[in-house]
Amino acid sequence: MPTRKISDIDFVVFDVETTGLDPKSGDRIIEIAAIRHKNGQSRESFSSLINPQREISPAAFAVNHITQDMVDGAPYASQVIPEFLEFIGSSCLAGYNVGFDLRFLENELGLFDRRLPQRTEVIDVMSMARRILPSIASYGLASVANFLRISMPQEHRALSDCLLTAEAFDKLLALLKTKGIDNYLQFYNLFCLNPAITENINNQNLASIQRAIDLGVSLKLKYYSSSSREITEREVKPKEVLQKGRDKYLIGWCSLRKDERTFKINAILNLEII
Repeated sequence: MPTRKISDIDFVVFDVETTGLDPKSGDRIIEIAAIRHKNGQSRESFSSLINPQREISPAAFAVNHITQDMVDGAPYASQVIPEFLEFIGSSCLAGYNVGFDLRFLENELGLFDRRLPQRTEVIDVMSMARRILPSIASYGLASVANFLRISMPQEHRALSDCLLTAEAFDKLLALLKTKGIDNYLQFYNLFCLNPAITENINNQNLASIQRAIDLGVSLKLKYYSSSSREITEREVKPKEVLQKGRDKYLIGWCSLRKDERTFKINAILNLEII
Protein backbone atom coordinates (compact mmCIF):
# COMPACT_ATOMS: atom_id res chain seq x y z
CA MET A 1 0.00 0.00 0.00
CA PRO A 2 1.48 3.38 -0.99
CA THR A 3 2.30 5.80 1.80
CA ARG A 4 -0.51 8.33 2.15
CA LYS A 5 0.24 11.96 2.83
CA ILE A 6 -1.99 14.16 4.97
CA SER A 7 -2.88 16.14 1.84
CA ASP A 8 -4.36 12.95 0.31
CA ILE A 9 -6.94 12.53 3.08
CA ASP A 10 -10.58 13.56 3.06
CA PHE A 11 -11.42 15.06 6.44
CA VAL A 12 -14.87 15.98 7.69
CA VAL A 13 -14.70 18.72 10.33
CA PHE A 14 -17.83 18.61 12.48
CA ASP A 15 -19.39 20.30 15.49
CA VAL A 16 -22.57 20.06 17.56
CA GLU A 17 -24.56 22.41 19.76
CA THR A 18 -26.53 20.84 22.61
CA THR A 19 -29.22 21.42 25.25
CA GLY A 20 -26.61 21.03 28.00
CA LEU A 21 -23.35 19.32 28.85
CA ASP A 22 -24.22 15.72 29.72
CA PRO A 23 -25.91 13.23 27.38
CA LYS A 24 -26.16 10.73 30.25
CA SER A 25 -28.48 13.20 31.99
CA GLY A 26 -30.70 13.41 28.93
CA ASP A 27 -29.09 16.34 27.10
CA ARG A 28 -29.48 16.18 23.32
CA ILE A 29 -28.04 17.67 20.13
CA ILE A 30 -29.90 20.74 18.84
CA GLU A 31 -27.61 21.54 15.89
CA ILE A 32 -25.05 19.56 13.91
CA ALA A 33 -22.82 20.73 11.06
CA ALA A 34 -19.87 19.49 9.04
CA ILE A 35 -17.65 20.54 6.16
CA ARG A 36 -15.67 18.29 3.85
CA HIS A 37 -12.06 19.44 3.91
CA LYS A 38 -9.05 18.26 1.89
CA ASN A 39 -5.60 19.76 1.36
CA GLY A 40 -6.60 23.14 2.79
CA GLN A 41 -9.83 23.44 0.82
CA SER A 42 -13.33 23.33 2.29
CA ARG A 43 -15.91 21.93 -0.09
CA GLU A 44 -19.42 20.60 0.62
CA SER A 45 -21.13 21.41 3.89
CA PHE A 46 -23.88 19.86 5.99
CA SER A 47 -25.93 21.72 8.59
CA SER A 48 -29.21 21.16 10.40
CA LEU A 49 -31.07 22.15 13.52
CA ILE A 50 -32.52 19.20 15.45
CA ASN A 51 -35.64 18.98 17.60
CA PRO A 52 -34.23 17.64 20.91
CA GLN A 53 -37.68 16.79 22.32
CA ARG A 54 -36.70 18.54 25.53
CA GLU A 55 -36.00 22.06 26.75
CA ILE A 56 -32.77 23.92 26.06
CA SER A 57 -31.04 24.89 29.29
CA PRO A 58 -30.54 28.61 30.03
CA ALA A 59 -26.77 27.99 30.19
CA ALA A 60 -26.75 26.47 26.69
CA PHE A 61 -28.87 29.30 25.27
CA ALA A 62 -26.48 31.85 26.81
CA VAL A 63 -23.68 30.30 24.71
CA ASN A 64 -25.27 29.41 21.37
CA HIS A 65 -28.41 31.63 21.37
CA ILE A 66 -30.49 28.84 19.85
CA THR A 67 -34.05 29.26 21.07
CA GLN A 68 -36.73 26.69 21.73
CA ASP A 69 -38.83 28.14 18.92
CA MET A 70 -35.95 27.55 16.48
CA VAL A 71 -35.79 23.81 17.19
CA ASP A 72 -39.43 22.90 17.92
CA GLY A 73 -40.19 22.71 14.20
CA ALA A 74 -36.85 21.10 13.23
CA PRO A 75 -36.49 17.43 12.18
CA TYR A 76 -35.75 14.79 14.80
CA ALA A 77 -32.28 13.30 15.29
CA SER A 78 -33.49 9.97 13.86
CA GLN A 79 -33.87 11.76 10.51
CA VAL A 80 -30.85 14.10 10.62
CA ILE A 81 -28.14 11.81 12.03
CA PRO A 82 -28.40 9.14 9.28
CA GLU A 83 -28.08 11.93 6.72
CA PHE A 84 -25.00 13.15 8.58
CA LEU A 85 -23.47 9.64 8.51
CA GLU A 86 -24.09 9.47 4.77
CA PHE A 87 -22.36 12.85 4.37
CA ILE A 88 -19.21 11.77 6.24
CA GLY A 89 -18.96 8.39 4.50
CA SER A 90 -15.50 6.90 5.12
CA SER A 91 -13.77 10.24 5.74
CA CYS A 92 -11.63 10.97 8.80
CA LEU A 93 -13.63 12.99 11.34
CA ALA A 94 -12.01 16.03 12.96
CA GLY A 95 -13.29 18.41 15.59
CA TYR A 96 -12.23 20.73 18.38
CA ASN A 97 -12.38 18.95 21.74
CA VAL A 98 -14.02 16.33 19.59
CA GLY A 99 -14.59 13.88 22.45
CA PHE A 100 -17.47 16.10 23.60
CA ASP A 101 -19.11 16.04 20.18
CA LEU A 102 -18.57 12.29 19.81
CA ARG A 103 -20.25 11.51 23.14
CA PHE A 104 -23.37 13.34 22.00
CA LEU A 105 -23.26 11.82 18.51
CA GLU A 106 -22.88 8.30 19.89
CA ASN A 107 -25.72 8.95 22.36
CA GLU A 108 -28.06 10.04 19.56
CA LEU A 109 -27.10 6.99 17.49
CA GLY A 110 -27.76 4.71 20.44
CA LEU A 111 -31.29 6.06 20.83
CA PHE A 112 -32.22 4.38 17.53
CA ASP A 113 -29.84 1.41 17.75
CA ARG A 114 -27.08 2.72 15.51
CA ARG A 115 -23.35 3.09 16.11
CA LEU A 116 -20.41 4.71 14.37
CA PRO A 117 -18.36 2.15 12.45
CA GLN A 118 -15.78 0.66 14.82
CA ARG A 119 -12.82 1.83 12.77
CA THR A 120 -13.99 5.41 12.23
CA GLU A 121 -10.91 7.64 12.15
CA VAL A 122 -11.14 10.65 14.47
CA ILE A 123 -8.69 13.53 15.03
CA ASP A 124 -8.89 15.99 17.94
CA VAL A 125 -7.72 19.44 16.81
CA MET A 126 -7.46 20.62 20.43
CA SER A 127 -5.01 17.79 21.13
CA MET A 128 -3.01 19.01 18.14
CA ALA A 129 -2.95 22.56 19.53
CA ARG A 130 -1.80 21.36 22.96
CA ARG A 131 1.04 19.29 21.52
CA ILE A 132 2.17 21.67 18.76
CA LEU A 133 1.81 25.18 20.19
CA PRO A 134 3.86 26.62 23.05
CA SER A 135 2.09 27.20 26.35
CA ILE A 136 -0.68 29.76 25.95
CA ALA A 137 -3.22 31.07 28.45
CA SER A 138 -6.05 28.89 27.14
CA TYR A 139 -6.47 26.13 24.59
CA GLY A 140 -10.09 27.00 23.90
CA LEU A 141 -10.88 27.37 20.20
CA ALA A 142 -11.12 31.18 20.29
CA SER A 143 -7.78 31.52 22.12
CA VAL A 144 -5.99 29.15 19.75
CA ALA A 145 -7.48 30.91 16.71
CA ASN A 146 -6.29 34.25 18.09
CA PHE A 147 -2.79 32.84 18.70
CA LEU A 148 -2.73 31.54 15.11
CA ARG A 149 -3.83 34.99 13.86
CA ILE A 150 -7.16 33.83 12.52
CA SER A 151 -9.52 36.81 12.36
CA MET A 152 -12.76 34.81 12.24
CA PRO A 153 -14.69 35.06 15.57
CA GLN A 154 -16.11 32.06 17.40
CA GLU A 155 -19.90 32.30 17.19
CA HIS A 156 -20.78 29.05 19.02
CA ARG A 157 -22.95 27.90 16.13
CA ALA A 158 -22.14 24.56 14.59
CA LEU A 159 -21.31 25.53 11.01
CA SER A 160 -19.33 28.67 11.84
CA ASP A 161 -17.35 26.73 14.47
CA CYS A 162 -16.59 24.08 11.83
CA LEU A 163 -15.15 26.75 9.57
CA LEU A 164 -13.07 28.21 12.41
CA THR A 165 -11.82 24.74 13.39
CA ALA A 166 -10.85 24.02 9.77
CA GLU A 167 -8.79 27.24 9.66
CA ALA A 168 -6.99 26.29 12.88
CA PHE A 169 -6.53 22.73 11.61
CA ASP A 170 -4.82 23.95 8.44
CA LYS A 171 -2.43 26.22 10.34
CA LEU A 172 -1.50 23.44 12.75
CA LEU A 173 -0.92 21.04 9.84
CA ALA A 174 1.37 23.65 8.24
CA LEU A 175 3.41 23.81 11.47
CA LEU A 176 3.69 20.01 11.52
CA LYS A 177 4.86 20.01 7.92
CA THR A 178 7.73 22.36 8.80
CA LYS A 179 8.80 19.73 11.35
CA GLY A 180 8.82 17.02 8.69
CA ILE A 181 5.51 15.31 9.48
CA ASP A 182 3.37 14.78 6.38
CA ASN A 183 2.84 11.02 6.63
CA TYR A 184 -0.81 10.42 7.48
CA LEU A 185 -0.35 7.35 9.68
CA GLN A 186 2.37 9.06 11.74
CA PHE A 187 0.13 12.11 12.09
CA TYR A 188 -2.90 10.01 13.00
CA ASN A 189 -0.94 8.04 15.58
CA LEU A 190 -0.05 11.31 17.33
CA PHE A 191 -3.50 12.91 17.49
CA CYS A 192 -6.14 10.20 17.06
CA LEU A 193 -9.06 9.32 19.30
CA ASN A 194 -9.36 5.81 17.85
CA PRO A 195 -5.97 4.08 18.24
CA ALA A 196 -7.22 0.83 16.69
CA ILE A 197 -6.38 2.29 13.26
CA THR A 198 -2.65 2.48 14.06
CA GLU A 199 -2.52 -0.50 16.42
CA ASN A 200 -0.41 -2.46 13.93
CA ILE A 201 2.29 0.25 13.84
CA ASN A 202 2.50 0.42 17.63
CA ASN A 203 2.55 -3.37 17.95
CA GLN A 204 5.46 -3.54 15.50
CA ASN A 205 7.33 -0.92 17.55
CA LEU A 206 6.61 -2.80 20.77
CA ALA A 207 7.91 -6.04 19.23
CA SER A 208 11.14 -4.31 18.17
CA ILE A 209 11.55 -2.74 21.62
CA GLN A 210 11.11 -6.12 23.32
CA ARG A 211 13.61 -7.67 20.90
CA ALA A 212 16.15 -4.95 21.72
CA ILE A 213 15.60 -5.52 25.46
CA ASP A 214 16.10 -9.27 25.02
CA LEU A 215 19.32 -8.74 23.03
CA GLY A 216 20.61 -5.94 25.27
CA VAL A 217 21.09 -3.60 22.29
CA SER A 218 20.08 -0.02 21.54
CA LEU A 219 17.40 1.54 19.37
CA LYS A 220 17.52 4.48 17.01
CA LEU A 221 14.35 6.56 17.37
CA LYS A 222 12.81 9.41 15.44
CA TYR A 223 10.62 10.97 18.13
CA TYR A 224 8.09 13.79 18.38
CA SER A 225 8.46 15.49 21.75
CA SER A 226 5.40 17.30 23.11
CA SER A 227 7.57 19.23 25.56
CA SER A 228 9.92 20.72 22.95
CA ARG A 229 7.44 20.52 20.02
CA GLU A 230 10.30 19.19 17.92
CA ILE A 231 11.30 15.97 16.19
CA THR A 232 14.60 14.57 17.43
CA GLU A 233 16.68 11.51 16.64
CA ARG A 234 17.67 9.52 19.72
CA GLU A 235 19.80 6.49 20.48
CA VAL A 236 18.12 4.72 23.38
CA LYS A 237 19.07 1.63 25.41
CA PRO A 238 15.61 0.25 26.29
CA LYS A 239 14.93 -0.88 29.84
CA GLU A 240 11.20 -1.65 29.97
CA VAL A 241 7.76 -0.82 28.62
CA LEU A 242 5.15 0.55 31.01
CA GLN A 243 1.43 1.15 30.55
CA LYS A 244 -0.32 4.12 32.17
CA GLY A 245 -4.03 4.20 31.45
CA ARG A 246 -4.51 3.63 27.72
CA ASP A 247 -0.97 4.74 26.81
CA LYS A 248 2.27 2.76 26.67
CA TYR A 249 5.73 4.17 27.30
CA LEU A 250 9.30 3.10 26.62
CA ILE A 251 11.72 3.67 29.51
CA GLY A 252 15.38 3.74 28.53
CA TRP A 253 18.76 5.43 28.66
CA CYS A 254 18.93 8.28 26.14
CA SER A 255 22.41 9.01 24.78
CA LEU A 256 21.28 12.49 23.66
CA ARG A 257 20.14 13.56 27.15
CA LYS A 258 22.65 11.38 29.05
CA ASP A 259 19.86 10.25 31.34
CA GLU A 260 16.97 7.83 31.65
CA ARG A 261 14.00 9.10 29.68
CA THR A 262 10.37 8.16 29.02
CA PHE A 263 9.06 7.97 25.44
CA LYS A 264 5.38 7.67 24.53
CA ILE A 265 5.04 4.77 22.11
CA ASN A 266 2.63 6.51 19.73
CA ALA A 267 5.02 9.50 19.46
CA ILE A 268 7.76 7.29 18.00
CA LEU A 269 7.71 8.15 14.31
CA ASN A 270 10.36 5.65 13.26
CA LEU A 271 12.33 2.96 15.08
CA GLU A 272 15.17 0.60 14.21
CA ILE A 273 17.41 -1.75 16.15
CA ILE A 274 21.07 -0.78 16.08
